[in-house]
Amino acid sequence: MFRVHLGNTRRYCDGASRRSFLQVGVAGMGAASLGRVLEARDSSARAGLPQRDTSVILLWLDGGPGHMDMYDMKPDAPAEYRGIWRPIRTNVPGIEITELFPLQAKVADKFSIVRSLHHNAGDHFTGGHWMLTGRGGVSGAANAGKSPFFGSFATKVLGARRPGMPAYVSVPYASSIGLRPGYFGGHFLGVEHNPFETNGDPNAANFKVQNISLQKQLTIGRLESRRELLRAVDSLRRDVDQSGALDAIDRFDRQAYELVTSDQAQKAFDLGTEDDKIRDLYGRHTWGQSALLARRLVEAGTTFVTCHLGGWDHHWNLQSGMENYLPKVDQMVSGLLTDLDQRGMLDQVLVVLCGEFSRTPRMNDGGNGGPPLSMGTPGRDHWGNAMFCLLAGGGLRRGEIVGSTNRLGEAPQDRPLRPGDIHHTIYRVLGVDPHIHFRDHAGRPTVAIDHGDVIRELL
Repeated sequence: MFRVHLGNTRRYCDGASRRSFLQVGVAGMGAASLGRVLEARDSSARAGLPQRDTSVILLWLDGGPGHMDMYDMKPDAPAEYRGIWRPIRTNVPGIEITELFPLQAKVADKFSIVRSLHHNAGDHFTGGHWMLTGRGGVSGAANAGKSPFFGSFATKVLGARRPGMPAYVSVPYASSIGLRPGYFGGHFLGVEHNPFETNGDPNAANFKVQNISLQKQLTIGRLESRRELLRAVDSLRRDVDQSGALDAIDRFDRQAYELVTSDQAQKAFDLGTEDDKIRDLYGRHTWGQSALLARRLVEAGTTFVTCHLGGWDHHWNLQSGMENYLPKVDQMVSGLLTDLDQRGMLDQVLVVLCGEFSRTPRMNDGGNGGPPLSMGTPGRDHWGNAMFCLLAGGGLRRGEIVGSTNRLGEAPQDRPLRPGDIHHTIYRVLGVDPHIHFRDHAGRPTVAIDHGDVIRELL
């Protein structure tokens, strides 16, 4: 077992600063065999799902973004509900979003908004587990993941869209509520189905992805010789290994070798070669450049990319926090959708924007249990009873609003949807059978998505 310290995370609202570790072991790594992968691919074909060359970019707003300050404004609600900002019209009649999203207002015909998403959990970990795995069962008191990330299921079946690229990448890293990779991990599928993490700041002048280049003293020829030697040694034990662990290690070895030797991967990860005008379009900040790197990766053949955009736990000082974050989100989303569209890629790439839950419709007094304003200016607390999810591209219908909330934004009013409905829709875009299953650590068959259905309004 290898245990690598990955540093300390920012503090969340429970006051804890969590240390993240990457643990790599071999127990259970062979739980999902190659035969089962081939069976799952065949299952997708039998389900009538066409083979597609599509990819997904998930923009993850870690900490919980408030729906009523972004995509589900309530201008006629009492002041303590409607909040600080006013809605503005978009280029799609009938769709309004926050005034802090003027760039997205010009490209609303490129995305759709689900306004009736909910899972009714107000715990960061419970909500994150629901959104990223489609299942509950965890909490702040017991936050260990219990199921693979829904994207790990999909990329295990699909692999990369083109050889030489990793199937699943996280920019700059995978983190769910301070846990790394947390609920973005492969869990019982094996750690080889965790994401490849770029690390670093894509907006930094000296940004460079680690572990995709050879050490100075190692040539491609010497690397190949090492692989042949290890392969020969492993073959001596292959016939007695029944766990599948060696097969999993082989996959690690193959993925690492392909990254190091692939010109395609080297070019995709090199943001320095991107045109300055395109970099400016996304925004010269970490979030914008993360999304740009995600576009480069799916263009080169990666199937699933996640971008971590953290810091949304605004129990107080909501105004200063959102006036800092929302313009960056606005530039990032509008830049990404505009760029994908201009490149003719928008129908092949599905962009998803969401977080683990939303924030309370009624604003608090900034006291967090103490005297009003004692912690700062007013904010919003945890709320999983009504949430948003933005979906764009991937061949889905654009300029649509799915579902609605009541007049105070407290709960779905019509067309209530759950995380599994979002996951089913993503699988339809990717061409993956949602009923695929693999055996967990106990040998029980576990289906990829256990509730919901495709959001028909978006097809």
